[in-house]
Amino acid sequence: MPMSNYLRNKVLDHVNGKTAFTMPTTVYVAALTSASSVSGPGTEVSAAGTGYGRQPITAIMSAGSSGTTSNSATISFGPATAAWGTLTDFAVFDAATAGNMLWFGPLSASKTIASADYFQFAAGQFQLSLS
Repeated sequence: MPMSNYLRNKVLDHVNGKTAFTMPTTVYVAALTSASSVSGPGTEVSAAGTGYGRQPITAIMSAGSSGTTSNSATISFGPATAAWGTLTDFAVFDAATAGNMLWFGPLSASKTIASADYFQFAAGQFQLSLS
């Protein structure tokens, strides 16, 4: 999965001894209705009155192995209390709202979320990697 410019710069500065990178206490995955780029996130689902919120993933992500980490438990959004639109992408942030985007990428398949629907990543389905 691609890293944001923010995270790339933090890793480079940390590894090259320029500035220590203070790791986030908690990281969160967000559902998006448009694509992100290295310079910024796509359109996140509107949280106001829809039952949507970023989901914390720090505790369920495995330790890195061979440059990859994945979720050990289901990541669940919802239920939606209003339509969220068609989800196409995800992003990982260092805050529950606002914050800095760290990772991003497309979903394996788009999903339209109507009222009362859930959106989930099954255990092992959400992966982040460095290559």
